[in-house]
Amino acid sequence: MPGVRQAGGVAELRGVAVWRDGGAVAVPADAPVVTAFDQGLGRGDGAFESVAVVDGGTPHLAAHLQRLRSSARLLELPDPGDAVWHSLLDAVLAAWPADLEGVCRLFLTRGLGEGTPPTALALLAPVPAETLRQRAEGISVVSLGLGVPAAFRAEAPWLLGGAKTLSYAVNMAAQRHAHAIGADDVVFTSLEGQLLEGPTSTVVWAAGGTLHTPPLETGILAGTTMARLFAHAAEDGWPTSVTPGTVADLHAAEAVWLLSGVRGAATVHTLDGVRRGDAGLSARVRELLGR
Repeated sequence: MPGVRQAGGVAELRGVAVWRDGGAVAVPADAPVVTAFDQGLGRGDGAFESVAVVDGGTPHLAAHLQRLRSSARLLELPDPGDAVWHSLLDAVLAAWPADLEGVCRLFLTRGLGEGTPPTALALLAPVPAETLRQRAEGISVVSLGLGVPAAFRAEAPWLLGGAKTLSYAVNMAAQRHAHAIGADDVVFTSLEGQLLEGPTSTVVWAAGGTLHTPPLETGILAGTTMARLFAHAAEDGWPTSVTPGTVADLHAAEAVWLLSGVRGAATVHTLDGVRRGDAGLSARVRELLGR
């Protein structure tokens, strides 16, 4: 990203803040901040957001806070309110270099359990070099089955479809599997073969002069970066569509991207071992996201 320093040589630069006694408290990055009995640690019972830090600020924070509120509602977690998150961000960003691109993770857990205050904290670190490489060079992706019917999660609230929960073990296992077979990332598919999402990203493809993405009714997460891209594309006269799709549709597409808040639009240059191009469209996508 032009004008933003990368993370080389600054891996030790991190920030942590926790909400305590009615205020945001900055703590050393290596200091303990939650009890071992916290439900977020013991059961993955919580939600989170990863927010891009650019030029010392968080230009897309509002969309992430909206999605965090939605996740908290689906999890029946108390919502601490936007003021808490703004205070935590102020605490970790106070000494952050303006020219260093970062990622701030906002965590909300059930604390010690029902009837106790939730845990809210912010963790700030430089964007990993591998994330920057994938943004610049593109990614190799494999398709993996998630093992659920496309419409099932929308009818099963206990599966927490659409919530960005702390329970990411399956997502991380899928990425490790991809790495083990020489790929960078994953596109999940339903039991019937419908496109879902990536472990940490939204699938977008260009076909027939239109940008496409899978429907939320499949239980996928509402992508904040995808929403921003589609809004700018519509303003620019590029049609968009929420479209049920398959891996075959991705192979036939003019271009495919995995979109996420920190990595941005990562161009898929290889899908299930098959090289593919982007019809020169990635530059336009990045320009739209940069507005």
